[in-house]
Amino acid sequence: MSNSDDNRSLGVDLGPVVDELESEEYPIEKDELLEEYGSACIGLEEEGETIEEILGPLGDTTYNDVDEVLQQIVGNVSDQAVGREGYSDRGDARGEEDRDKESI
Repeated sequence: MSNSDDNRSLGVDLGPVVDELESEEYPIEKDELLEEYGSACIGLEEEGETIEEILGPLGDTTYNDVDEVLQQIVGNVSDQAVGREGYSDRGDARGEEDRDKESI
């Protein structure tokens, strides 16, 4: 995943840390992950947040693979992430069925 477009998910620029996280050995405890990658900056529209700022407040956990880490990062960035909250350019947690109901 070395292409910068591949490092963007739901409006969040994950940056080069994605490649490092992909090569990490899993499972990994959150504390260990933050010690190693906590200062890495995740790009947002106006500014960035560190992985420590994003994942630090969450409870203790063990990440079994890179997908779990990335899902937690994308799901917990601040509202300043690129894209508008509640719009398709920000991603949508609702299922297709819920969107269909709204269009009726």
